[in-house]
Amino acid sequence: MHTLQIEHGIKDFGMWLGAYQADPLGRAASGVLAERVYRPVGEDHYVVLDLDFATAGEAELFLGRLRSQVWSTPAASPALAGGPKTRIVEQLSLPVPKGGS
Repeated sequence: MHTLQIEHGIKDFGMWLGAYQADPLGRAASGVLAERVYRPVGEDHYVVLDLDFATAGEAELFLGRLRSQVWSTPAASPALAGGPKTRIVEQLSLPVPKGGS
């Protein structure tokens, strides 16, 4: 499992949420298996998203589309305040320790 993590400032949560729910890139059709949206406590103008994909390649393709089709112009992303911070992470399967408390 690979997760595209996105963090960015927003001007207005309601405006951002409307744009996110409009889903201009078709998250499910683009391979998003699950999504989580967070807002740091006390920071009404910031969001953090985790979008899960089966492969790193799918996550990279979606990130490329976000950069070129959504984040490239203020008109396409009017709710954003500044540039997003992104990274793709891989979920690790760690062995369960034997014994211990």
